[in-house]
Amino acid sequence: MSRTYAILWFVLILCSGCGKSYDAGVTSVLSEMSVGGITLSETNLFEILKLSPLPTLPPNPTNQYADNEDAALLGQALFFDTGLSINGKIACATCHQPDNDWTDGKTLSKGLQLLTRNAPTLWNVGYQRWYYWDGRKDTLWSQALNPIEHPLEMGGSRLRAYQRLTSNESYRDLYQSVFGQLSLLSSEIEFQDARPIPERPEETMHQAWQSLSVKDQALINRVFSNIGKSMEAYQRRLISTDSLFDQFVHGLRSGNDEDLQALSPAAIRGLVLFVGRGQCILCHSGPHFTDNEFHNIGLDLGGNPLDQGRYPAIEKLKLDPFNGKGLFSDDTSLQANRSLHYVTEKDNNLGEFKTPTLRNVARTGPYMHDGRFVNLREVIDFYSMLADTPAIGHREESLQALNLTSSEAADLIAFLNALNGSSLDAGLLKKPILALEQ
Repeated sequence: MSRTYAILWFVLILCSGCGKSYDAGVTSVLSEMSVGGITLSETNLFEILKLSPLPTLPPNPTNQYADNEDAALLGQALFFDTGLSINGKIACATCHQPDNDWTDGKTLSKGLQLLTRNAPTLWNVGYQRWYYWDGRKDTLWSQALNPIEHPLEMGGSRLRAYQRLTSNESYRDLYQSVFGQLSLLSSEIEFQDARPIPERPEETMHQAWQSLSVKDQALINRVFSNIGKSMEAYQRRLISTDSLFDQFVHGLRSGNDEDLQALSPAAIRGLVLFVGRGQCILCHSGPHFTDNEFHNIGLDLGGNPLDQGRYPAIEKLKLDPFNGKGLFSDDTSLQANRSLHYVTEKDNNLGEFKTPTLRNVARTGPYMHDGRFVNLREVIDFYSMLADTPAIGHREESLQALNLTSSEAADLIAFLNALNGSSLDAGLLKKPILALEQ
């Protein structure tokens, strides 16, 4: 083992012994090194080591079933089930397709009608802190519920979802093995769809909901929340790692020549630009390549309606009965919901959108919240020039035009392609047998 790799091992041991991840105080221990004829500085190495490997999936205390195998199986069945939609043709998998890297490959998603945002990938979704481009959901199980009832997506209701469980023997048995007895409603009902829509009390679904007893409403809400929790248990399994970049970083730590050759010279140059002059790591940081926060990068309207982004979503988040501090959460403590507890609306939230993960990014276009960029070159050209006038709010001050050359842009793309990771077991990519229609 060379002196350089011995030093890297010393840094890793020192940091793990302190219970920290590559503390800034040890950067001076790293030595400049050359890989593939390209120089990696001490600072480069320090930043690169923070980007891999992907850590163990963190627990979600608000969902005690998040890692339950039977819950995941039920969630998988429901994820592919079109019976939750009002027309029987749309499922979660309609917009999050396994063979499209859990996107739909479209500029804007389309359910019952065309939506206003691009469908983000579900790769490594269990690592996220907020959900949706605007972060209006704070848990994955809560997010899973929204499309079922959204009038432009699946157009269904929590009552329909409840009835779907009770009418399907396979669903019912599996549900009861995880969540306990699936109780029946106290009285027969004559309608299939009912959900609360307090902002539109004249709606038929809302009036149907109001006609239910408080006891039945509580039962339906509880079952609905459990449907979301089972879907989270499934989606937490959609993990992709073991990219060429991960292999390269392993080589930096081990000194294994084969691992160090995982990246092409162009990809290594792109990596140096990514962690260095490009300052991409200011937002795309850590092993998930996101800071899990929101930023206004200064996009213009691009021919789309004005989208205020994060700002109006915060109030929706706080009022959501299915948030992490609500009645249906399995842990409402401050410790489990710190982000939700402290979040506040600020003027600079206008026009902010969530930083997406870059793992598998080369396969998950189009890009941005409105899918305006067809390929990675268009994305990089935007950051290179920053020519747009922000549609609302002001551009993040840390963003400066990079003025990249064509070869530098190509190097960045080569690096981003190296973030494509491993595939999943084929059994996770389809509707399981238990979900056959009855």
